[in-house]
Amino acid sequence: MATIERLTDKAIRAAMKAAVSVGKAKAIGDGGGLVLEMQPTGAGWWRLRYSFDGRENRLSLGTYPEVALADARQRRRDALKQIAAGTDPSGARKAGKTERERQRAAQALADAGLPGPGTFEHVAREWLATVHEAKVSAGHAERTRIRLEQDAFPWIGRRPIADIEAPDLLQCLRRVEARGAIETAHRVKDACGQVFRYGIASGHCARNPAADLRDALRPVQSRHHAAIVDPKRGGELLRDILAYAGHPVTRAALSLSALLLLRPGELRHMEWTWIDLDGATLTVPGEVMKRSKADKANGAPHVVPLAPQAVAILRELHPLTGHGRYVLPSLLTGERCMSENTVRGALRRMGYGNDDMTAHGFRAMARTMIAERLGIAAEVIEAQLAHAVADALGRAYNRTQYLDQRRDMMAKWADYLDKLRNGADVLAFPHKAA
Repeated sequence: MATIERLTDKAIRAAMKAAVSVGKAKAIGDGGGLVLEMQPTGAGWWRLRYSFDGRENRLSLGTYPEVALADARQRRRDALKQIAAGTDPSGARKAGKTERERQRAAQALADAGLPGPGTFEHVAREWLATVHEAKVSAGHAERTRIRLEQDAFPWIGRRPIADIEAPDLLQCLRRVEARGAIETAHRVKDACGQVFRYGIASGHCARNPAADLRDALRPVQSRHHAAIVDPKRGGELLRDILAYAGHPVTRAALSLSALLLLRPGELRHMEWTWIDLDGATLTVPGEVMKRSKADKANGAPHVVPLAPQAVAILRELHPLTGHGRYVLPSLLTGERCMSENTVRGALRRMGYGNDDMTAHGFRAMARTMIAERLGIAAEVIEAQLAHAVADALGRAYNRTQYLDQRRDMMAKWADYLDKLRNGADVLAFPHKAA
């Protein structure tokens, strides 16, 4: 067996002097794997050479002379005890360093009033920034962030995500239910479920407790947007729009809501650059449509054929708003589009309550009446409404086909609205709910 502790302080000083004088590195061993590596500069490093799991490793034990010979030998004994116990001293040192760095980072976050690593809020914000914001629109991501900040972070945000169980999350969601926000409670649960799934993938937790709450919340009572689908009442509405005594831009917005079949947000954001009056076509850019973020960026625009009645309204409107960006600008400033409350407020002033008619209800009105009164094929109507279909091929088909059919449909729909407005006798066939 090799002799252990064969070095002396005198021998070390002599070897160090020799390394400096000849200008060449030199290593001397004390046995048991302890080596002093000396440099021509007069510096020295203690190293422990050892074998663990069949692999040769080296462990730094400090510099000489800061770490004296006796101290180096004690560090060797400590390391050999770890090896004998089945622990790699180099791996243990790295793990300890990582833990100290984690603790320092956690303390820095705590000093700044922020959640520490591994907490629900920390993982959730990481998911928001790296996954959610890349998949959904900016508005969607912002709504998710606000829900988590208001209804999850105050209660479970500072807790380690790995420690949160289904009853903890349910108690959090019950607070949302208690204020009557049932749909919000479900949306918060869904967002939390995505955070837990991300936490599992990133190694922060082992399971998703939100999956255990599938039947624990009160069900959402779905409610359709109020819409007039009876032809007689539809005629009354159209006559009220024609007689509307408010701002002419608002009256145009009401008329175009009935004619164009656009979503209220798409109508409000409509720009003059989208419109070809001579070609009787409105082209809504993909990024404005109600689509996934990827489809907003890569999807084709939505083409809306304009009936002669719609073209006439837009030509009358152009002298009023054509100098600006928006077809329907804000009544307060032309720099923004019309408020989402403008059409709804006009309906209320005309006597149509929230349970009678809404801005979105014009789409349901058209969807029902076109199918039942004009006999147009459902796929043509759905294409004009820009409703998503099951697969990418189907979406492309609905966008690129039916344009001629949709142009014919929009003309027939506008003519039908004229008949209703003029009080034509329309048989009241039974209709389906929109």
